[in-house]
Amino acid sequence: MAMVPDQSGELVLTESRTMRAQTADRVDVLDKVKALALLPDGVHADIPTVATYYEVDVDAIESIIRRNRDELTENGVRVLRGEEYRAFVSVNLTDANPKARSLTVFSRRAILNVGQLLTESAVAQRVRTYLLEVEEKATPALRSGAVEAVELAEARMRVLKVAEGIVDGAWLETKARLVAAKALGEEPEIDPLDVPLYVPDFLKSKGLKRREIESVQSWFGRRAASLYEAEHGEKPGKRQADLPNGSVRKTYAWTERHRPVFEDTWNRYYAAQFPTQLGFGEAS
Repeated sequence: MAMVPDQSGELVLTESRTMRAQTADRVDVLDKVKALALLPDGVHADIPTVATYYEVDVDAIESIIRRNRDELTENGVRVLRGEEYRAFVSVNLTDANPKARSLTVFSRRAILNVGQLLTESAVAQRVRTYLLEVEEKATPALRSGAVEAVELAEARMRVLKVAEGIVDGAWLETKARLVAAKALGEEPEIDPLDVPLYVPDFLKSKGLKRREIESVQSWFGRRAASLYEAEHGEKPGKRQADLPNGSVRKTYAWTERHRPVFEDTWNRYYAAQFPTQLGFGEAS
């Protein structure tokens, strides 16, 4: 389960690329927070080294790279291959896997960038805290406005966090990022497959009208969950949903990863029932 940033204003860094850019040069923060061990060249770190610094699994660093590859590349992440790889490894990683053919390396700036983004690391959280305390490039007015913009997002995420254990962790983290990005007026930097997928939106994309959606959506979700369980041996994770009457109920935490299940459910149970929505035209 990823930690939801809980310090006031911390989302300014985790969710705003503009604000991250304003602190990108403060690489001195890394050693002030914790001793940073680099590879023998004294310039670069590999993925295991970065994972060790932030006290997380290698998978967490690889996930950050997948979700933020363009930004990290701009800040000094490189993939070494061919002769460049062999020359680097011969000096810096003499015990490297002989079957490997490439190596991802980070500059100090890229390591700091990871700390701006990584939400499941207490060390990264301290890095962001330090940046927020000492950052001098952004004007007070700009920082105040940015912090104010995410206050509502943080409040909403704290409410969601209370539901840990009954709400799917991956869905919670993605929802948090979407809420914060909307508050900041920026595009969220998340894996497209992690974007929440809602039954009413899917049914609307199939051409169903509002009353048809209201009639179909409950059973659609149940049938989709049954198909998912038949394939995976378990039901999908849960989330909390706010109802129009102000009450809250638990429902399934679907994401774009589940779209094939939705398509299967539609084709099995609803395609024949709503033929005009499939582009066949009105019955003659």
